[in-house]
Amino acid sequence: MRLREGKTKNILKSSIESALLAVEIYNRPRAPFKIENYISLMTMAWMRLFHAYFNKKIGEKYYYKEKNGKYKLHDGEKKAWELGTCLKEFKKLKNNGLKPPVEENIKLFIGLRNKIEHRHIDKDEIGIHIFGECQALLYNYEDMLVKLFGEGYALNESLAFSLQFSKAKNAELDEANKKMISSNSKELLEYILNYRNKVSQEIYDSQEFSIKLMQIPRIANSDRADAAIQFVKWDALSEEDKKNYEQVVALVKEKVVRAEAINVGSLKPKMVVDQINDEFGPDTFNMHDLICLYTIFKIRPKNKDQESLEIINTNTKYCHYDELHKDYIYKESWLNFIKNLIKNNKLLKKDWKEKYRTNETLDISKYE
Repeated sequence: MRLREGKTKNILKSSIESALLAVEIYNRPRAPFKIENYISLMTMAWMRLFHAYFNKKIGEKYYYKEKNGKYKLHDGEKKAWELGTCLKEFKKLKNNGLKPPVEENIKLFIGLRNKIEHRHIDKDEIGIHIFGECQALLYNYEDMLVKLFGEGYALNESLAFSLQFSKAKNAELDEANKKMISSNSKELLEYILNYRNKVSQEIYDSQEFSIKLMQIPRIANSDRADAAIQFVKWDALSEEDKKNYEQVVALVKEKVVRAEAINVGSLKPKMVVDQINDEFGPDTFNMHDLICLYTIFKIRPKNKDQESLEIINTNTKYCHYDELHKDYIYKESWLNFIKNLIKNNKLLKKDWKEKYRTNETLDISKYE
């Protein structure tokens, strides 16, 4: 979805620019106050993301008002909902997509932002302690950005793994660094620890609350074309390897997909119809509408009673033929395509029915 020029687009651009600047500062080795700046800029990015969405959906109702109905002013400007209020109001929306780990991650940084406003941190003392939460804050932001405004706004940016000058830190150096932590940072670290202890184990283990990684050198028998960094699948490890890993750190097991799993995340036709009706209201979409759309956009053959080669002739970006079950399954991208089609009135229901009736087809690239 591409927004027209106007207030919503301007707010969204401001949100994205704030997020990109946060990443740029975080990844700059000698940037002063980079953690403080990252936290401030990312919380601002989140707040403005919600403001853009509210402005599109409910107009200017996200501004505070006095009892007499006039807007509250702050330094002459209308006072908008702060991030905490945005979270509460966004949760009230149906199918808002805000998962508990994502919400807790944002709340953690709201508290941190409020605390660093009144403190000066001489060095990057807390950065290493909250890298996982910082990375999750960014990933969650991009996920929500795409969910609310479409793939066209994906950032394609991320926090880099910082290059390290020393191969390892010994116990004595770690202990010395702990002793050098200022009283300001100790208070912040205590807040972070208390917050982590407050959330449930399920939320804490979630990669959406905090990205948890373990860095282990690959020193032999690796293909020269392999990526330098790879994620280890827990279920693929031998029992001996699992025990060895657990001696170092408890690996996060959430969302591990077994290698033999197939069709993960795929949708059956009824699931597509139900999810569209959940978002846009009952009776918005039915199975005939689905048939009309996959036919006129040539996503899959009109029926299964065709030659075998024609049966599997699908647009694999959106659909696959499941030979085992002799049926078609759809990807989430197809669900999102239909949602955007309806949300932005790119093709009206009466039009896709008429085109289906007259056997017309459309170039899907013009509607993506």
